Amino acid sequence: MSLPSEAQMRAAISARDPSLDGVFVYAVLTTGVFCRPSCASRHARPENLRFFLGIDAAMAAGYRPCKRCRPTETVALDTRLVDVARHIDAHADAPLTLAELSAVSGLSTRTLQRGFTQAFGISPKTYRNAVRMRRYKQQLKDADTVTEAIFAAGFGSTSRVYGETTRSLGMTPGTYRAGGAGETIAYACRQSALGPLMMAATDKGVCCVQFGDHEYALLGALRDEFPRAELVSSSAQHAPELDAWIQALEQHLGAGGPRPDLPLEMRGTVFQMQVWQCLLSIREGEVLSYRQLAERLGMPSAIRAVASACGRNRIGVLIPCHRVLRSDGSLGGYRWGLERKRQLLETERKHQHGAS
Repeated sequence: MSLPSEAQMRAAISARDPSLDGVFVYAVLTTGVFCRPSCASRHARPENLRFFLGIDAAMAAGYRPCKRCRPTETVALDTRLVDVARHIDAHADAPLTLAELSAVSGLSTRTLQRGFTQAFGISPKTYRNAVRMRRYKQQLKDADTVTEAIFAAGFGSTSRVYGETTRSLGMTPGTYRAGGAGETIAYACRQSALGPLMMAATDKGVCCVQFGDHEYALLGALRDEFPRAELVSSSAQHAPELDAWIQALEQHLGAGGPRPDLPLEMRGTVFQMQVWQCLLSIREGEVLSYRQLAERLGMPSAIRAVASACGRNRIGVLIPCHRVLRSDGSLGGYRWGLERKRQLLETERKHQHGAS
């Protein structure tokens, strides 16, 4: 994706055009903040504007998000986009076209493509592939052969599934079906401010961050997830990235350093992935209720499902499920213990208070 022309971006900012939200952000030199094109803040002088393709680029350049338009937060889903997602869920094995999905939503193909990608973080085509991948992963465990699983999941041919699956599973289909056989997962354990900590990663990124009472229990949990994978204890020599990553996380937990922005390999259902992606948009010091998180996803009746997806998160702290509370303000649940959740939230409050 590339930036629109400068003239188009300036016109969008002048008109506060929401249709280009998610396509680019703009920063203001004199204030040091960046905004959505639709931001209602007073217009800055044209010579003070800078344009970026996304929030990561703007933040890397040293700008901070606007407190008025909150460009780092996920926009509430249009119900028409939810209808499209449900249609894809029900017909993922059919050769869906953008025109067909446009008819379902009543939106133009251009608006649908842009809106769906902004809301879900992936295009309709990628979402459809993810739905089929979810079915395929289950079929791999249940079917007698990999080929049987491919056709049962609706891919239609072996050539269309190989390659795509390695990006989604982090391993070949046969390896995943065999419980990770042939896959190498590096892990490291450290003593952290929250007790024993384990981080594990494939060559795609961090796939697990967990806390426990003993290292052997953490290793047992990892082995349950991938019973036939080769689990390799990390050292700086054999896995320098993982060693640096876990040190950065220790620094965050124990010394108030920034939460490290690490490559993540999330593995779950399409719905779980949506919830986890939304969790990544919750800023440090901010908390949501499970109801608010469900509403942010455009699924207000899915409160229990959202809570369950939070509970299935394997990547603690880096995917901040600890920032979600019950509607009455109580802590709710946390798979690594409520005391750890309380400590994380208190540390973040102190950090935010000290920064303000």
